Amino acid sequence: MKLFMNVTLFLNGLLLIRFVVSKFMAWPVSVQAFIEMAQPIGLDPTMFRLTTGVIILITCLGYFFNFYLSIAGKVKENTKALIYSVFFNCYGIGVMIGALSAEFLLRDHAKVPLVIIALFILITSIINILYLRKFDISKSLKLFSSAK
Repeated sequence: MKLFMNVTLFLNGLLLIRFVVSKFMAWPVSVQAFIEMAQPIGLDPTMFRLTTGVIILITCLGYFFNFYLSIAGKVKENTKALIYSVFFNCYGIGVMIGALSAEFLLRDHAKVPLVIIALFILITSIINILYLRKFDISKSLKLFSSAK
């Protein structure tokens, strides 16, 4: 199971790099998509695209950070690494729910490859959190909050 977690954390980070680059480099396909999605909600497409790029960049870095913590063996009971790992998986779940919502609610036709990628990241993050439940997360939270 740890191998599954390591592979999916790394793969999720790799998948998201493409989307970060497309948003910050203003690839025409990304610009056009955000013009289409910004119209129904009345947002500036450029700011919408760049803000989304920052959110995805944070998600991408979170997955790579989790991957590092996992392969370094730092994700154990009563550690900050456990809290970080749970947090970034939850953050990724939230971002992917937002991506799926945007695909289905803001576009005329959802792009199937994007939906598949978002579902893959969403499902693997849920599985990773279920794996992390074997550790006492609440005890780690108490230790983390009392350390301040």
